Amino acid sequence: MAVDKTTILIVEDEPPIIELVTFTLKEAGWNAAAVHTSAEGWEYMQQKTPQLVLLDWMLPDQSGLRLLSRIRSDRQLQGLPVIMLTAKSMEEDKIAGLDNGADDYITKPFSPRELTSRIKALLRRKSPEHAQSAMTAGPVTLDPVSCTVMLNAQKIDIGHAEFRLLKFFLAHPERVFSRSQLLDKVWGDHVAIEERTVDVHVLRLRKALKEAESLIKTVRSVGYMLSEK
Repeated sequence: MAVDKTTILIVEDEPPIIELVTFTLKEAGWNAAAVHTSAEGWEYMQQKTPQLVLLDWMLPDQSGLRLLSRIRSDRQLQGLPVIMLTAKSMEEDKIAGLDNGADDYITKPFSPRELTSRIKALLRRKSPEHAQSAMTAGPVTLDPVSCTVMLNAQKIDIGHAEFRLLKFFLAHPERVFSRSQLLDKVWGDHVAIEERTVDVHVLRLRKALKEAESLIKTVRSVGYMLSEK
């Protein structure tokens, strides 16, 4: 079963850096998309929301800080993890980047191993549904690497959409999500799916989980949650 990989957007105008970062990301198992200007970065994010942005400070049209401020001011994008990539190493520059909403800051030149480690740490912290470690609730275990779901140590068949939904629930246990939130977080805010479609996928997910279906709770007039209680 094919499952969407984490997509990381590179906003950088230096071809050698783009080539190095793209190779590093793909080696780590992530999808990489690259643009060269702040305007192209913004246009990309309006069409598809990446899971993380690697943002250069110095861009040909406007500074990365301007784009970062725009991201943090946008309702749909404000929670997007952003790591600044820059040659600016002065402490005041780092503070400026973090004060403007950057989640992390890597100074050029950097090693591929450092970049990979920083990205993994940020994804674990900001987007646990994109982590690569196995997640468990009751008799159910989901392995993001092999894209399998086990019920009482036995592999079960599960649809692509239901896999993504279960992965998100497992990453955020004991939290209630409305249908619109699930559409945004699981399918992406640019996907044209009706909210009631979520009900269909929840029904299919429960059916796939068999005797563990009670893990997925309905919270009347609110939405759904995963709970072992």
